This record gives sequence, C-alpha cells and structure tokens, in this order.
Amino acid sequence: MAYDLEEQEQIDTLKAWWKQYGNAVTWAAIIGLSSFAAWTAWTNYQQSQSKQAAALYEEMERSVAAKDNAKVQAANHALVEKFGKTSYATMASLTAAKSAYDANDVKTAKTQLSWVIDHSSVAELKMLAKLRLSAILLDEKNYDAALAAIAGTSAEEFAGDILDRKADIFVAQNKIAEARDAYKQALAKMGEKHAGRQLVQIKLDAIGGAAESSTNKNSDKK
Repeated sequence: MAYDLEEQEQIDTLKAWWKQYGNAVTWAAIIGLSSFAAWTAWTNYQQSQSKQAAALYEEMERSVAAKDNAKVQAANHALVEKFGKTSYATMASLTAAKSAYDANDVKTAKTQLSWVIDHSSVAELKMLAKLRLSAILLDEKNYDAALAAIAGTSAEEFAGDILDRKADIFVAQNKIAEARDAYKQALAKMGEKHAGRQLVQIKLDAIGGAAESSTNKNSDKK
C-alpha cells in the first residue's frame, strides 16, 4: 500500500513512539503487532490539523526529555482538547500517563489511562492502557478494580499479558493455586520471543510451579 507524505510521517512517528514506550516490560509490553493497518485509519484529517497536532506532540516530547511533567500535562491537555480524535492525542495521553506516574502523580496517570481506554479506536493502545491501569490499581491493593480493568477482552495477542497480570493479582490476594495456574496459561499463550516470558517463568518458579509438578508426580506414584 502506498502512503502519501503526511500518512508516512504519522506512521514513522507511531513507530518511533512504540519503540520508545511500547516495549518496556514495566509498562506492560505488548510486542509483535501484526500490522500497522489500524494506524492508517487515523490519517484521514486535514493536513493543517495534523501539522498543529504534530507540533504540540513535538513540544510534549521535549518536555518529556526535560522531565518537566507540568509542561507534559499542559501539552497533552491542549492536544486532547483541540485534536482529541487524532493519533497524536492517544499517544500523548499514554506518554502523559507515564510522565505523571514517574512524577508520583498517580491520580493524573490513572485519568490519562482512562481517557485512552474510553476514547482510543485502536485495540492495541486500549489494551496497553488497560494493563497499565490494572498495574497501578494492583499497587494500590484495589484488587477487584485491577481485575475489572483487564476484563472483557478476547484479543488472542494479549491473552498472555492478561493472564500474567491476573496471576500477579492472585498472588497479592494469596490465591496461590489460581496464580500458579494463570502463570502457566500465560506461558502457554506467550511466544518464545515475548519480552515478558522470562519474568513470568521466574514468578511461577517463585510460587512453587516446579514444586507442584514434583508433588503431583509423587502423588501419581502412590
């Protein structure tokens, strides 16, 4: 498929953003996107509007580099208010959520993530926001809300990440048997090159995944 100059610029921006933020394990890495077809749906806006949104996003990136959370949030607010239906608004809200979290402003981080969940038309970004929001709620010991945040998705490409997060919540609730089962299912769903696979295995081993197998074998011998 051929893209015009404006479309190609947005795709390049999205690729660069994903490389910087989308693959971090601590931000619920989701890799192996099948295509960029979904991104192209966002390019059907007037050229002048896209350029203004791009300029605001570039301003935000400079503020991120300077670790100026106040300016990051201001740029994000302007993007959402003026260009809320563009790709830049969704990317900006995810970036602003991370900036706020790093600045210990958890309330704002949750607000930005919720905006992405409610307004993004791209399943990959909605799921990334849901996973991160669930992690924050887990940190707050709000276990029911953490589970609810990742409920209701049937996307196979996210199955391993969702099961991993569920297992983390079960561990926090001291539901070890459920956690062990969820970690095993997560490993079964994750590909060999998945960024989080090794960490899931470590967590499974830590709660006695291997030990359970030995116990079952001994029981079978009896």
